[in-house]
Amino acid sequence: MAMEAGQDFLLWCLGLNYGILLLWFLVFRFAREWMHRLHGRWFLLAPEQFDALHYAAMAAYKIGILLFNLVPWLALKMVF
Repeated sequence: MAMEAGQDFLLWCLGLNYGILLLWFLVFRFAREWMHRLHGRWFLLAPEQFDALHYAAMAAYKIGILLFNLVPWLALKMVF
């Protein structure tokens, strides 16, 4: 029972994290100028730096999702 709860928890975390990543991508894609103006109040970034920073951060977040949610979920599925 505890392993099934762990599997369910990891699956929910996987879905929620991919939802956050998708929302981040959609806001970045369709409201990039607004985001750049908002963050430009605090950080002096050129548009190219802003794009590269977000792209790298999205990649790091996706790798984190894979390592901390998907891989453990797959491991639990294989064992049980």
